[in-house]
Amino acid sequence: MNTGINALLDRARKVRDDLALPAAAKVEARRDKRTMQPCDPGIAASVEAALDWLGAAQDHSTSHDGGLARHYSVISGWSASYPETSGYIVPTLLRGQLGGVTAPHRERARAVLNWLKSIQLPGGGFPGGVVGQTPVVPVTFNTGQILIGLASGVAELGDAYRPSMQAAADWLVSTQDMDGAWRKNPTPFAAAGEKAYETHVAWGLLEAARVMPDSGYGEAAMRNIRWALTKQRANGWFADCCLTDPSRPLTHTLGYVLRGVIEGYRFSGEAVFLDAAVRTATGVMSALAPNGFLPGRLRRDWSGAVTWTCLTGSVQIAHCWLLLYQITGDEKFRDAAHKTNSYVRARVRVNGAPEVRGGVKGSFPVDGEYGQFEYLSWACKFFIDSNLLEQEIRAHTMCRP
Repeated sequence: MNTGINALLDRARKVRDDLALPAAAKVEARRDKRTMQPCDPGIAASVEAALDWLGAAQDHSTSHDGGLARHYSVISGWSASYPETSGYIVPTLLRGQLGGVTAPHRERARAVLNWLKSIQLPGGGFPGGVVGQTPVVPVTFNTGQILIGLASGVAELGDAYRPSMQAAADWLVSTQDMDGAWRKNPTPFAAAGEKAYETHVAWGLLEAARVMPDSGYGEAAMRNIRWALTKQRANGWFADCCLTDPSRPLTHTLGYVLRGVIEGYRFSGEAVFLDAAVRTATGVMSALAPNGFLPGRLRRDWSGAVTWTCLTGSVQIAHCWLLLYQITGDEKFRDAAHKTNSYVRARVRVNGAPEVRGGVKGSFPVDGEYGQFEYLSWACKFFIDSNLLEQEIRAHTMCRP
């Protein structure tokens, strides 16, 4: 009886909340729920628009500091800058357009890095949350993501960013537990507990290790990835791999853990990491619909737990599938990625106002649970990365004799 009453109350609250939405949010939700299948505008137009959107997110951040806004909300507009995702957006800006890096993108990347240097905390860590959020404390995950950007800054722009990169990497190594996990500096903005997806932090250390090979950073990273594999089930699913609900992890956080494991293989060449990545990638693929729809949350048997898709996670997973295709030559990974990227491209506008043109929604429909009513800066970054890799693979295939 209580379950039925609670369900009725939940529906009543949803109706109430929907009625309170501003007109623009209602229009966006209705547009997303039309039955007509939208058209895929192609990789070139999509990437161009998405790069422009990242520029708009930097130009319109309400904190005006060189970082990129966390999001554009159809309810409240642009947000303040988000250090975590601004950090790992840097390599995307440095890669630039299909034809190569352009000066504006390079300077945008430099502005992000200069700002990040200015907000680094004593000891080398970086804070969680957006600018202005409290408490201001060093957070493992955010530091690892910013480290990805700092390492690319050293590699592409020079040694001005080396001290900041080294301080961040040293802090991560010094705060790591003996078994490879990070437990001491969790984010205050997610549920408590161990996080398997911090393999994405390990990836940051691997990038620093490529810049400083004899630093010990690679060994620390591999300890974490080995620890994370203790969370992997036989079918590839990961426990403790979500921001809020480990029983139904987001494809976003599954994308994080998968990418970290793949990077562990690319760094070490050890088959155990490739085998683990293939199990997870194949498991996720079992939930993929023929049209490229991937449920935004997945249960431990890989069944979909929700009716909306997390576009962020979809393009992260697609990118991982493409990486695995490059490593293994298995065309099932390539084909799944093509379907998924096309599904997401069809839901990204290549025309319209700058706050939406090229933006990638957290969820589709836009009122889905993840990034609700928001275009997310990191969704846009992962969208660009996945599409550029697809373009590269397609071009390579066409050039084969």
